[in-house]
Amino acid sequence: MDIITKYKYLNIARFVIETTTPIAIGTGDKDFITDSPVLKDINGLPYIPGTSLAGVVRHAIGEEDAKLFFGYNDRSNSKNSIGSEIIFTNAIMIGENGDVLDGLQEVDFKGEFYEHFKTLPIRQHNRINHKGVVENAGKFDEQIVYKGTRFCFEIEKVSDRAKDENFEKVIAKLFSKELRIGSGTRSGFGEIEVKSYKAAYLDLTNEEHLKAYLNKSSSLIDQDFWNTNIVKEETEKYNSLSVGDDWVEYKLILKADDFFLFGSGFGNDDADMTPVRESIIEWNGNIPRFKHNYILLPATSVKGTISHRVAFHYNKLSGVFADKITEEKYTEHVGSNNKAVRALFGSEGEKDNSNTKDTDNKQQRGNVLFSDLIIQSDSIKKKILNHVAIDRFTGGAIDGALFQEEVLYGGDTIFEMKMLLDKASCETTTDNDSENIIKAFENALTDISIGMLPLGGGVNRGHGSFNGELYMNGKLLNEKTQ
Repeated sequence: MDIITKYKYLNIARFVIETTTPIAIGTGDKDFITDSPVLKDINGLPYIPGTSLAGVVRHAIGEEDAKLFFGYNDRSNSKNSIGSEIIFTNAIMIGENGDVLDGLQEVDFKGEFYEHFKTLPIRQHNRINHKGVVENAGKFDEQIVYKGTRFCFEIEKVSDRAKDENFEKVIAKLFSKELRIGSGTRSGFGEIEVKSYKAAYLDLTNEEHLKAYLNKSSSLIDQDFWNTNIVKEETEKYNSLSVGDDWVEYKLILKADDFFLFGSGFGNDDADMTPVRESIIEWNGNIPRFKHNYILLPATSVKGTISHRVAFHYNKLSGVFADKITEEKYTEHVGSNNKAVRALFGSEGEKDNSNTKDTDNKQQRGNVLFSDLIIQSDSIKKKILNHVAIDRFTGGAIDGALFQEEVLYGGDTIFEMKMLLDKASCETTTDNDSENIIKAFENALTDISIGMLPLGGGVNRGHGSFNGELYMNGKLLNEKTQ
């Protein structure tokens, strides 16, 4: 059989991914429930658009390399434009029976599993400035998809050669630890893990391969093609991949010294202030089940704390002290105006650039990836603490100042916090000052590991002190102090 075509080969892959942190794939619009609702398919269930997957992978590979096979539109000369050689399907959610819910399905939102997707959880956010108060317009919320949710999608790439290195690049990026999907990827969301990867390398001049592909259904539900002998299960081949050469992995291994509290913003029957908890999905083979009341240490809270301490250490390393600068110059060294904070955690830019240099005004994405820490441990106990504000003059309780808080005690529970630093990008955006910036970041992490930088709420009441070890790419940087 002779096929006259440039592309005689087809690489095709099927992925099952699991969210190891919550993800947020927003619609871009607000509704009456939240500032950022999650994108849902025809069945009312969350999904990940193929455009989002393609965009994330394209960016991870790099524009110059990716445009050769992802396609390129030259507006100045259309003859130079190149069509895409690769196709991404939408990533469709896997349901309670382990089946992909592609197409219109009958979903029972009153059932034990799907009722949780009728109204997805909402995360509350407060952006705190250098004075310790909420910034103007810094209160917002967003809807998220549960940790443990699984999705299925497929990729096809045409090729003029049997072994396509560009296809291998795409697969490697989807397995890489630094890949994040959706919004809030620098604030704890979007981390995934590949649970299953199957691939077929088809020679379309081969009658068996061509017939198998022509009989393949476009529906993700149909797995007949993926059960044939021309398909290879290659998950283990890529599972050992570490972070890329441009990235540095930091790890904090911590124990709580005493009480800690990451507040939910809500009360219950026992206390006015309660810890934030979330539900997750756990899988037993191909069967998912919801687990509730997991303890959440939000990455946004940890990131904000580290950000403020990074500014302190960078100013110290740079010789910027409060008694040596004027009040007018003070704001240049705090918050996102601080050079280290902007380089590590990004900047939204200024709406009014009349008083700001262009280089300081531009928007910039952060170079540090955080991950939410969601854990269930029997050793974590709760305790109700009663508080009352005393009138300094009368010695009596101030009217309305009695409140209770529900705090947690970690006991022997180990908290493992991981952060990934894009060192290469940090070095190219910091005007040859990356050494002090990275040092300030490491000093802030060291402060956490020795109990000098508490995390969470109520830190002025003695909460949030942790103690442990700090590692960089597996190398111990700081030992625990007790």
